[in-house]
Amino acid sequence: MNMLDIIYKKRGGGKLTLEEIGFFVSGYTGGQIPDYQAAAFLMAVYFNKLDREETYMLTRAMRDSGDVIDLSGIKGIKVDKHSTGGVGDKTTLIVAPMAAAAGVPIAKMSGRGLGFTGGTVDKMESIPGFKTSLEKSEFINLVNSAGISVIGQIAHIAPADKKIYALRDTTATVENLSLIASSVMSKKLASGSDAIVLDVKCGNGAFMENFNDACELGRLMVDIGNDDGKKTVAVITDMDQPLGNAVGNSLEVIEAIETLKGCGPSDITELSLALAGIMIYAGGRAASMAEGYGLAGKTLNDGSALVKFREFVKGQGGDSAVVDDYGLFPQAAFSEDVICDEEGFISGIETRSVGFASQHSGAGRATKDDPIDMAAGIALCRKVGDRAAKGDILATVYGNSAEKVGNAAAELGNAFHISGEAPGKRELIKKVIK
Repeated sequence: MNMLDIIYKKRGGGKLTLEEIGFFVSGYTGGQIPDYQAAAFLMAVYFNKLDREETYMLTRAMRDSGDVIDLSGIKGIKVDKHSTGGVGDKTTLIVAPMAAAAGVPIAKMSGRGLGFTGGTVDKMESIPGFKTSLEKSEFINLVNSAGISVIGQIAHIAPADKKIYALRDTTATVENLSLIASSVMSKKLASGSDAIVLDVKCGNGAFMENFNDACELGRLMVDIGNDDGKKTVAVITDMDQPLGNAVGNSLEVIEAIETLKGCGPSDITELSLALAGIMIYAGGRAASMAEGYGLAGKTLNDGSALVKFREFVKGQGGDSAVVDDYGLFPQAAFSEDVICDEEGFISGIETRSVGFASQHSGAGRATKDDPIDMAAGIALCRKVGDRAAKGDILATVYGNSAEKVGNAAAELGNAFHISGEAPGKRELIKKVIK
């Protein structure tokens, strides 16, 4: 078997075998297949596509390129939740305590932010003392005792994905549904949970801007998960504006706590209840999604989700007093308001622009080694559909560099669109796929 024959076959529209896909993944990951042949293969896949079976085989081969986590030492049905990325998406910090409070063990590995999207690990590290690196035994023991642990990766997971994704990013082959699905699901299948809930973002701040494309991606990822024996559900959700009002690490954690107290913005509350309800259903604690939704609401109303959040923070070395005293979070030395210069309704928000403005305020990183300012970010005062008068504050930018804050505020001002008429109501949760 050689790589040239495989490239010829896929270039001609042929269907690849398990052995051929495995040969490519292992050979490229191990350095035996050069970049130029891998690039040719990816371009052939981009144009001729992979069918469902080929996509599943690619996902499995990428999963098996590294460690596969064994979570059998954790009692119960473990449920993982994954978002395809968004701006202001702090749902993990809300839905994980909710699901755990309902009896679903949450053993989750999360990533750091890069570019215009934030990372859960960075957000958690804005809590003083919070440890995102634990030994595997600590991780498992904490889930068994507290019902929840969220950490950075503890193993060498799907190294093939890291190498293939880097090549896709430089060869214009990123936007292929099979390659996207295998990238996401190879890591999810390797992470050891028994069930997976996927939040697939759709809109101007999402990787998939088109609703039909987002549905197709969701369907494909659900099929991959189910084919692997894991109950998998995808929720297609709106990302045509930031989720909630806070964008930036400590700001988002504070908003997550406010939501757990029952005082969060309506959109983040609505989505968190839906995702937590599906997680509770997938974890076998409810007979239907509707029942799961009710149980999620109960954990919010009776305060058990907030109690679980405190336990979660304390279990990972964090100062749980932050729940009652937001002054314990890192504080910004500078702030600047973005002022509305005309009267009307907020008809649209360029979500990526908000994400990049937050990054440029110091809250995000352009490369994986960039330092971040935990206090930096954006607080939105107006969302789509809200009325604004001339002189009203649309948003406030925070940070510890006056120059960065000023530049981010100027950038953010261009993200808001004002109209004389109120826009139609947008649906936050567009579709559920199972």
